[in-house]
Amino acid sequence: MKSQQTAQTMKPATAAKKLGVYLRATPAEFQEGTVSRTELAALQTDPPEWLRELRRNGPHPRPVVAAKLGVSISGLARGGITEALTTAQIDALKAENPEWLQKERATQAEVRKETARLKKRNAEQQEQSSPTRS
Repeated sequence: MKSQQTAQTMKPATAAKKLGVYLRATPAEFQEGTVSRTELAALQTDPPEWLRELRRNGPHPRPVVAAKLGVSISGLARGGITEALTTAQIDALKAENPEWLQKERATQAEVRKETARLKKRNAEQQEQSSPTRS
């Protein structure tokens, strides 16, 4: 007996996350249905106008907002940003450059620097502990 292979599907929230868009801003038919892996691939390779518009102008989900501002998601929360923002709102925040944003960017820069230092140290340790061949 042959089993018929069914297409793997995902919830709209998962698909929106993979596409980097805010679910509530997507069209109703996207929010109410399921998305197959094939459909997701098609959306990624040849995005429809609504998807291009969302990626360009938002509203953007918090991970995208955090990346555009150069801070962590936790940093957004500490700064009082808990909702999706549009590109215009993000640009306005960058122009305003409030104290919390400056502080969070500095914190993020320190985290990146420490991560790089640890990565380099671990690579050096790995290199020292691996046996050398003659």
